[in-house]
Amino acid sequence: MSMLTIIRFALIGLFFWSWASFAQAEAAPLVTIGKDGKAVAADNAPQLVKDVVAAANKIVGLPYKYGGGHGTLNDTGYDCSGAVSFVLREIGAIEGARSSGGFLTFGEKGKDESLTVWVRKGHVFLTVAGVRFDTQGQNEDDGPHWTTRQRKKNKFTPRRLPST
Repeated sequence: MSMLTIIRFALIGLFFWSWASFAQAEAAPLVTIGKDGKAVAADNAPQLVKDVVAAANKIVGLPYKYGGGHGTLNDTGYDCSGAVSFVLREIGAIEGARSSGGFLTFGEKGKDESLTVWVRKGHVFLTVAGVRFDTQGQNEDDGPHWTTRQRKKNKFTPRRLPST
């Protein structure tokens, strides 16, 4: 094998290694979840993602509380719609609080990469840059939290912020 052939293979290998590294960097998540259960928005995340993460983190770890976030907007615990209402109110997207069914008419139909409200009668949750902000509602420990676990969405309607 000639030296020129070796150099060509080396350059081709370097090219593919550089391309793979670049592709991996581009695919870095915009939101991650820290050990404390709070989300962290990447520096290059859209401002909306940063705002939603900051708002949701204010109530992460509070207990599940049926009706929480409705009678008292800044409550000691939240149910699903109270938690979503809190976040959307904090970013200026709504006033007051809505029930889960009240989100069926929120914004516009469809998904958005930055923020999607997933709603069906009886439950609502958010996805923010692919990470889910949700409550389970089974007991006090199921309050507002972030998770990377996916859930079936076939019975949910996706809603996004209104276009401006």
